[in-house]
Amino acid sequence: MPPRHRSARLAAATAVLGAVTALAAPPAAFAADTPAPGAVPLRVVSYNIHAGAGSDNVFDLDRQTEALRATDADVIGLQEVDVHWGQRSEWRDLAAELGQRLGMYVHFAPIYRLAPPAEGAPPREYGVAVLSRYRIVSAENHQITRLSTQDPNPVPAPAPGFAEAVLRVRGLPVHVYVTHLDFRGDPSVRQAQVADTRRILAEDCDGRGRCPSQLLLGDFNAEPDAPELAPLWRELRDAGPDGPNGATFPAEVPEKRIDFVTTSRDSVRVRAVSVPATLASDHRPVLADLELKRPR
Repeated sequence: MPPRHRSARLAAATAVLGAVTALAAPPAAFAADTPAPGAVPLRVVSYNIHAGAGSDNVFDLDRQTEALRATDADVIGLQEVDVHWGQRSEWRDLAAELGQRLGMYVHFAPIYRLAPPAEGAPPREYGVAVLSRYRIVSAENHQITRLSTQDPNPVPAPAPGFAEAVLRVRGLPVHVYVTHLDFRGDPSVRQAQVADTRRILAEDCDGRGRCPSQLLLGDFNAEPDAPELAPLWRELRDAGPDGPNGATFPAEVPEKRIDFVTTSRDSVRVRAVSVPATLASDHRPVLADLELKRPR
């Protein structure tokens, strides 16, 4: 599908679903949209926030806010985000609260949307989110294959919770996707999710294979060399970092690198990447400094 047609479809979906929340923050809180010569820097974070709880399993959104503020990120991809979900997160809207506290626009993409606990209350939602200092031009909540944790007898089926937010970063279009892949030891659902992911990313490219700058952030629940992730590396670059300092889970003494910042190969350059040491969640965040290349 040509990009201009897809952009129109995304904008229409946003208008209908109310996917983008433009927060009332001072203009200085948002990055400028004016073009700049040369490559454009962009700082990106992926973070599984464990429904607002730290590695001690104590809910503390102040602690997570400070951990995210310390990164000074332009774009943040969040997983395990509660929105009026339950007592564990005090029935609060974590996506909107974090966006407001950090002065960022928000696109929340629920995986689950359940009936409210009482008449007149908001629905219970849980999913992923994109936070951005740049205005979100359009957004969508895609379906990928899932094995529901809310069904006592689940079968793999399409379900929402794969976020896409289209930004315009100093004149350049950037498509940001946030995902949370299946956690089970059997990789078959993750295999299907990877295939779905590649299909969604390809929809944003034109008929000649030319794609916008694309960033896929998330908790993949698998390490970089896992066979089910291998197809992703045909189109995307894993920003890293490799080695013992790159592990992200569990936060106290990380043993596995299952949280990722990945980028399109041709239009994005990775300048630096790190895993900040914080116990604000049971995962550690991944922080990447990127450069968006301007088309010649």
